[in-house]
Amino acid sequence: MDYDLIVVGFGPAGIAAGLNASIRKKKVLIIGKKSKAIEKSPSIKNYLGFKDLEGKDLYQRFIDHIKEYPVEIMDKKIKAVYALGDYFSVDLGDKMLTSKTCILASGVDMGKSIEGEDKFFAKGISYCATCDASLYKGKKVVLVGLNDEAIDEANFINKLAKETIFINPKNEDLKLDSGIKIINKKPKEFIGDMKASSLILEDGEKIEADGFFIIKNSSKPQSLAPSVKIENGHIKVDSNMQTNIKGLFACGDIVGRPYQINKAVGQGQIAGLNAASYK
Repeated sequence: MDYDLIVVGFGPAGIAAGLNASIRKKKVLIIGKKSKAIEKSPSIKNYLGFKDLEGKDLYQRFIDHIKEYPVEIMDKKIKAVYALGDYFSVDLGDKMLTSKTCILASGVDMGKSIEGEDKFFAKGISYCATCDASLYKGKKVVLVGLNDEAIDEANFINKLAKETIFINPKNEDLKLDSGIKIINKKPKEFIGDMKASSLILEDGEKIEADGFFIIKNSSKPQSLAPSVKIENGHIKVDSNMQTNIKGLFACGDIVGRPYQINKAVGQGQIAGLNAASYK
């Protein structure tokens, strides 16, 4: 077993969960990207003990706190978490890591899905290029870029694919490797039969491809852990932050509203304590 606990998500909920498990002498790994939403918040007035604080300052305090403990932090996006009886396997794309328990605290996807996105998830559509790009070696790939990470993902795909097309709905200046075609249009709909085969753009242009990637800040909850129970678009948990899968906990925005830092930290503590005591 690589770890006692792997926490997916490096926001307030994930940091609180990892901290509380580490205090109880558990070997903890937190996997996730820094929370852009908190860093960009100009003023937080309802966090107990602080009358008014910029989001980036509060978040830095969280990070400074967790770094005082022997918690490993990995700046990476995972592909999925698999429950394998007495332990969990976390798929990083290039390797697998195992843990006794796991906590999902990766936030929510605030953006509206592209039509057909949910229907064809894992059927020609992926959220992790470094995880699945090898499936399309020598093939045509379309990537919809919705965050800064998409640039590195597209460059990675381009080393393997025969043809790479970058859909740039924000019409931003991009520093992409040569050979990548950029289309400054918004995606409208994925179509296909058993799997996604084409992407329709806002002006009706149709792009056929072997595979599609959507790179954004967070993935759908159901894509993180197969068989986890979803209710109203969020992972369903009990008062202990336990999901329907034994040993798998969830906390923060991913389990529902309100999307508040206070609530995320509290739920993270509950999840961390229960994961640490899980038998």
